[in-house]
Amino acid sequence: MKKTILLFCFSFFFSFSQEKASTYFDVQLFRGNVYKHTNDIGHLITGHPDGFLLSYNWKTFGKKEWQQVYNYPDYGISYHYLDFKNQYLGVNHAVGVHYNFYFFKRQLMFRISQGIGMTSSPYDKETNNKNNAFGTKFMDNNYFLLQYKKENIIDKIGLQAGFMLTHFSNGRFKAPNSGINTIAFNVGLNYNFNDKQEFIVDSLPSKDTYKERIKYNIAFRTGISEGPVPHLGQRQFYHIGLYADKRIGRKSALQLGTDVFFSRYLQDYIKFVSVAFPEDHESYADSDTDYKRIGLFVGHELFINKLSIEAQVGYYVYKPLDYEIDLYQRIGIKYYLYKNIFTGVGLKTHGGRAEAIEATIGVRL
Repeated sequence: MKKTILLFCFSFFFSFSQEKASTYFDVQLFRGNVYKHTNDIGHLITGHPDGFLLSYNWKTFGKKEWQQVYNYPDYGISYHYLDFKNQYLGVNHAVGVHYNFYFFKRQLMFRISQGIGMTSSPYDKETNNKNNAFGTKFMDNNYFLLQYKKENIIDKIGLQAGFMLTHFSNGRFKAPNSGINTIAFNVGLNYNFNDKQEFIVDSLPSKDTYKERIKYNIAFRTGISEGPVPHLGQRQFYHIGLYADKRIGRKSALQLGTDVFFSRYLQDYIKFVSVAFPEDHESYADSDTDYKRIGLFVGHELFINKLSIEAQVGYYVYKPLDYEIDLYQRIGIKYYLYKNIFTGVGLKTHGGRAEAIEATIGVRL
């Protein structure tokens, strides 16, 4: 999991390595609340989490077509520290890469970040068995910012304030893994290292056309997961996606397809519950219950440059094991190595419960 996310961090900056841009730094403080997405984490909510966020950002000015299309976004790297004010959770650290997108005359900023988190107090059977949120020391981290932002209020110093949502989870890489979502108010200052530059505006219409016939995709997704019960063991999974997509413009494509899930950790879970709970879990009583699942999904792909953001919602049409709800979701990042070959990393969930972090390789024909 860590290697997969690090690969995307490298790919993110490699795609901009040839471009020189103005830079700025921002520092922010935040304080908020843990969102109780499941009753299992009630004992972990004992105070108001707080922390700080440090970011280094590169501006774009329209030298490339995608920069003008997306209203001259920023990209950058950030670190944030979060104290949960809870003896079992301790503190978390996270490093990630991000995009900043702007709206309403660049006064409203939306940031999306993907990175790696680390906790000071992971689950331990003997010393910290109350922490059912983080089963590993290292995990995935995503955070989102929605802020009012104003630059150069006093010389090169500006102000930004708004709301932050940060999520830590290991994607069921190892149990337990309830994960933690924190919603916070944040305020901070930004400092520009360079003088103000003018945006490049191309007055000529683009010669590129994005009309395409229906494309057919094959995506192979894999990784390691463990069942919801600690110490059942980590197992490899294989998820195969077959889907068609239709591009409807410069930014978007709609998807329709099917997933076949070979989640081998469910084999261990079926054996466990068939022995441990034969009366309370009648549907699990048969240890030969098929662990495989099939789903149908609809999705959307947002094209940026070689990077794109993919979101899908699916429904299981074949699921012999009465496990989790019938709806599943997937959100991820794709990177096109060549025109038709892509790799990616994504998170598959059931509502607020993560099931797997998927490393993907695929082809779009």
